[in-house]
Amino acid sequence: MGKMSPEKARELRDGGRHRVSPFTPQPGPRKHRELRFHPDFPKHTETARELLAGLPDMEVDAGLAPNCLSLWYNINDYTFEGIVKALTRQGFRLDNSPRARIARALAFFCEETQLRNLHGSERLIKKSNDIYSKAWEHHPHGDHDDTPPDLRQDK
Repeated sequence: MGKMSPEKARELRDGGRHRVSPFTPQPGPRKHRELRFHPDFPKHTETARELLAGLPDMEVDAGLAPNCLSLWYNINDYTFEGIVKALTRQGFRLDNSPRARIARALAFFCEETQLRNLHGSERLIKKSNDIYSKAWEHHPHGDHDDTPPDLRQDK
């Protein structure tokens, strides 16, 4: 039996790409998102599906509801916020119910935070230990004695 690749392990862990909910925590750069369109514009869903399927490294499939699309992409290539903004600029109408807006905002925030952490300055991370050590040196400790050294000696 050969070695198991990370991709195969993820596939076994996740049970296939269609079983992973877009609302479960998704560590790593590969994301699955559910894009909901306004129910009054049913043709927007199919048109957007054709448009997004033409993008490289973007997987698009029918969503859980008739007016939804399931998207799989890498956040180093695309972000959910970028996809949503591009579609709305082209006239697509998304579901603007409170639940849909909150779900989109949460996905935007999570991806933005993950990208910031992935591409953050490693120099600051490496120096953080030095910063805390220097701050601790100037912090009064429990055994700190304010008495001048010459008066501390027993005479």
